[in-house]
Amino acid sequence: MTIDAVPAAPLAEWFRGAVPGVADGPLTVTRISGGHSNLTYRITDAAGAAWALRRPPTGMVLATAHDMGREWRFLVALADTPVPVAEPVALCRDPDVIGAEFYVMGFVDGDVLGDEASGHRLAPDARYAAGIDAIDVLAALHAVDPDEVGLSDLRRPGSYLDRQLRRWHRQVHASDVPDLGVIDAAHDRLAKRAAELPPSDVRIAHGDFRLGNLAVGPDGAVRAVFDWELATLGDPLADLGWIIASWGRPGDRVPATLAGPSLVEGWPERDELVARYAERSGRDVADLDFYVAFARWRSSCIGAGVYSRYAGGAMGVAEDAEVLAARLEAFHTQAQAAHDALG
Repeated sequence: MTIDAVPAAPLAEWFRGAVPGVADGPLTVTRISGGHSNLTYRITDAAGAAWALRRPPTGMVLATAHDMGREWRFLVALADTPVPVAEPVALCRDPDVIGAEFYVMGFVDGDVLGDEASGHRLAPDARYAAGIDAIDVLAALHAVDPDEVGLSDLRRPGSYLDRQLRRWHRQVHASDVPDLGVIDAAHDRLAKRAAELPPSDVRIAHGDFRLGNLAVGPDGAVRAVFDWELATLGDPLADLGWIIASWGRPGDRVPATLAGPSLVEGWPERDELVARYAERSGRDVADLDFYVAFARWRSSCIGAGVYSRYAGGAMGVAEDAEVLAARLEAFHTQAQAAHDALG
């Protein structure tokens, strides 16, 4: 049986009481994105006005892994800062409306560049501008004082890196990947190096900052940052390491964590992005090799979970042996790259 993730009729009834300016009449619901994370839908009213709705994946097991209220908090906290985010409109905590908690935000008209082919959709000058502006937005995010925007209660004692290493190491060992030797060896090197790093300031860490989670205009300007489900308070350089690890360039010997738009000609080089971040943020990036290795290792751990869900049939779509083998190969490639980078 197919689950209607956002039933239009009950949603329309809730909209009329919670969303200002909605026109009378039915709503149109269109899936924008989804997969392994929270799902996004375009909601259009009878007059053509549009909003975006975020809800958890259907059929999820652990509700705490997709806390819509937490995502909403970051959106609200950043709404009046220089960080471009969609306008927060309304949060629904009542799961009886559509079957899960959700929130509604303003619809941002922009291009989300999530794969290699999408890198061609911007003109070459705009590609370069988009890369630089993405880094400027990241620096702006890390300039926000979490205490000043109402997020102080999210602070946790101890080391952000220690927590991340424990969390992902635990999760990868709960996966169905048969050989974890390299991921364990990389973990040990990362843990040792993390203990030697100078203390980091605590800032908002997006957790998945990359081109595929940004809306850009035709001039390359970033119009909004999306997908705050992994956001937390932590080490800002983890975000920089994540985007650099995903920033593939033509001729790379080690593949990026994702086959993204930067594989196309015209995008900035990684060293340009790092230099720009250092200039705009004022942070010391001398230890960035660690953060890139950590990003590759974390990406490998996430990939192990995706592999396990597909291999076990939890995603509802069967993958053949060749595709599953490719997922395993990507897992080992990133784990080995993380290990070797800290050798």
